[in-house]
Amino acid sequence: MYSKHCTNLVKFFESCKLKAYLCPAGVPTIGWGETGPHVFIGLTVTQEQADAWLKRALDKANLALHRLVNCPLKQHQEDALTSFIYNCGEFSFEKSTLRKHVNCGRIEDATKEFDKWVNGDGKKLPGLVKRRAAERAMFEGK
Repeated sequence: MYSKHCTNLVKFFESCKLKAYLCPAGVPTIGWGETGPHVFIGLTVTQEQADAWLKRALDKANLALHRLVNCPLKQHQEDALTSFIYNCGEFSFEKSTLRKHVNCGRIEDATKEFDKWVNGDGKKLPGLVKRRAAERAMFEGK
């Protein structure tokens, strides 16, 4: 199960907006980074709804992690990978070299993979560079 460190990391990079906006990749977003067909420009939510969506999304990301990783993880690794899945998506993680390295126990190789996930809409995004660096540091236990 992910810890408060994971939740805090996600909150740090997402911030909470109660009115929908377009993220740097041009995707309608609301709350703590909630996206999907139910999010549209003009939508507003309460803080309680935003917090509930975040918990639901992190729970889903963590369940995906446990389904897709077949080796034991330390808490800091689980937190970092849950944050990664929350941000990049379950399908992306499932197909990733990051996952393959983790499952093969190649932790040093896995840490290098975070740096490859910094593009949005085909462009390198400074926010993703910082987020992946933070996830990588968490994964390494720093």
